[in-house]
Amino acid sequence: MTPVHLLIPAAGSGRRMGADRNKVLLDLLGQPIIAWTLQAADQAKAVVWIGLIGQPGDRPHLATVAEALQLSKPIHLVTGGDTRQQSVYNGLQSLPPEATRVLIHDGARCLATPDLFNRCAAALGTCPGLVVAVPVKDTIKVVDADQRIEATPDRQRLWAAQTPQGFDVALLKRCHRQGLEQGWNVTDDAALFEKSGLPVQVVLGEETNLKVTTPVDLAIAEFILKQRLS
Repeated sequence: MTPVHLLIPAAGSGRRMGADRNKVLLDLLGQPIIAWTLQAADQAKAVVWIGLIGQPGDRPHLATVAEALQLSKPIHLVTGGDTRQQSVYNGLQSLPPEATRVLIHDGARCLATPDLFNRCAAALGTCPGLVVAVPVKDTIKVVDADQRIEATPDRQRLWAAQTPQGFDVALLKRCHRQGLEQGWNVTDDAALFEKSGLPVQVVLGEETNLKVTTPVDLAIAEFILKQRLS
């Protein structure tokens, strides 16, 4: 199995959650959200190193969570930036010299399974970049500024992107440097690969791999975890 290093951006806030702290520190079935993410990553055989990216103010809390879990793999705390893009850039600079392949997984996607991490690692052995995604079920509408429909794209060609996303480390570092030079502002690392003209493969994701962003998401995550644990 292809060994991979893992970066977990967890430098966000709880604004859309209506919380007074970073959402990954909110409770989910007796543990912080980030604890579930870390445990899944730790159980993935392909993951050999974990970098947890957070804001300076969250660092003590993240360190406490990681220490309490007593994971089998080293957890390295990385200081995040003002945006996700900047945070991942900082994470890439923190990777050890031997890192050749990296997975990047949102800390708030706490339901990803160890199998998903392992499948992504295996796929990285055959492609330079990948993104986990699932086929879109709903009909999607393209609308203008006045909320009038402009187009209805073919649903069969639409996929909803998730994380992990995986890349060759040297190529992703190059893409991030180019993004800084060109002033690109993107929402995920696959977009940097695309803008640089590099291919990105889709790996089939998991329907339960939701990103906890709102109180409804938190309730759904709790339901799914209860089902798994029972």
